[in-house]
Amino acid sequence: MRTGKATLALGIAAAMLMAGCSTGPSDGTVTLQMVESLTNPARTKLLKELIAEFEQKHPKIKVNLVSPPTNQADQKIQQMLQSGNGVDALEVRDTTVGPWSTNKWLYDMSKDLKGWSGWKNLTENAVHASQDVHRKTYFVPYGFYGLSLFYRTDLVEKAGFKKPPANWAELLEQAARIQNKDKRQYGYAFRGGAGAGNNVVAAIEAYVADTIDPGNGYKLIDGTSIFAAPQALDALDTYFKLFKKASPPSSVAWGYPEMVEGFSNGSTAFLLQDPEVIATVGQSKAIKKDQWSTAPLLTGPTGKAVQPLATAGWGIAKAAKHKPEALELIKFLSQGEASTTFTKENSLVPILKKASEDDFYKTGPWASYVTMTAHPDVYVAVPQPRDVPWWSEWSQKSDAEVQRVLLGKMSPKELLAGWDKYWTEKWKSGS
Repeated sequence: MRTGKATLALGIAAAMLMAGCSTGPSDGTVTLQMVESLTNPARTKLLKELIAEFEQKHPKIKVNLVSPPTNQADQKIQQMLQSGNGVDALEVRDTTVGPWSTNKWLYDMSKDLKGWSGWKNLTENAVHASQDVHRKTYFVPYGFYGLSLFYRTDLVEKAGFKKPPANWAELLEQAARIQNKDKRQYGYAFRGGAGAGNNVVAAIEAYVADTIDPGNGYKLIDGTSIFAAPQALDALDTYFKLFKKASPPSSVAWGYPEMVEGFSNGSTAFLLQDPEVIATVGQSKAIKKDQWSTAPLLTGPTGKAVQPLATAGWGIAKAAKHKPEALELIKFLSQGEASTTFTKENSLVPILKKASEDDFYKTGPWASYVTMTAHPDVYVAVPQPRDVPWWSEWSQKSDAEVQRVLLGKMSPKELLAGWDKYWTEKWKSGS
């Protein structure tokens, strides 16, 4: 008898579970499961507000937003994708799109979006970033993280310069003149710790801009790595002089938070960073709004810079049960006020052309980003190979070796030879 009751109970529980997992109420309402990756409370709150607007416009679609902690999010999303259920729309980053699409976990939206009117509203960079080398669309970008130069307007003027530096050589000149250790005033917020390799590469890319592969920021058009170019050594000569002549000694170990704090507290005059820092510096009590601004990314000897745009966006799981509805959600988030609000609130370079007409972006520290977007021939957007399986390994290697150069344990020439060998061998093996 007990066995019979247990079997009956299990059957009822299973029926209830199946009912709970159905596509929605009998009125035809569909519930989407959406997962974000770069989670923080303010961002999640904003996303929920935008989702509520979407649901008002689409009463037959409900969206359940899942917000795992940032340090666990990508792993959680991967587990959900591997299982083949539990996710319809999701946040896809330039560092995750490669492995996730290779494993066939992401849905190619290119056919669905072929006649989408929204394309005409997107910037050239946004359209380009939405397609991989095979012209497949695994995500539509919601914005970009692009580099610009934060600078102290008052210190630049006091040092006798009429405008901020436009290139790496001018940055070294101005930062060195501003440097005054006795007053604890330093020229540049150098990055010698976590993420150090990224800024070194930014300098090298500017110096080889005329011969860089437009599809891979680590290659030249002849197929060799940028680290083998003669100009790369010139770039490092200038870049490492910034540390010796114009940076705090402690910056040998500075990562993102220390760099930003060094500029925000008024101790450094220049900082190379993403637009998300605009909000942080704006909250500083050590420097006033009229004491700082931003300038476009520094150019190399030929007058060009290579903008290593990092990006992320919204995509659809290949196993999603409600692809048409998920597609409508992505279209909504990628257009109009929804897109503009999201980029403003998250300090992102916008994806919409009309942003250049918005006073928010036309004036103050955001103006440099509009300038760069308007001159793609000077500030050339070139994707970095951030989707390769060995990117994490590379990041650790490059950061460690930059610090070795700063400590005098490796020469710039040795660093470049090692980096060239590393990438050349990886490309050959494909591992």
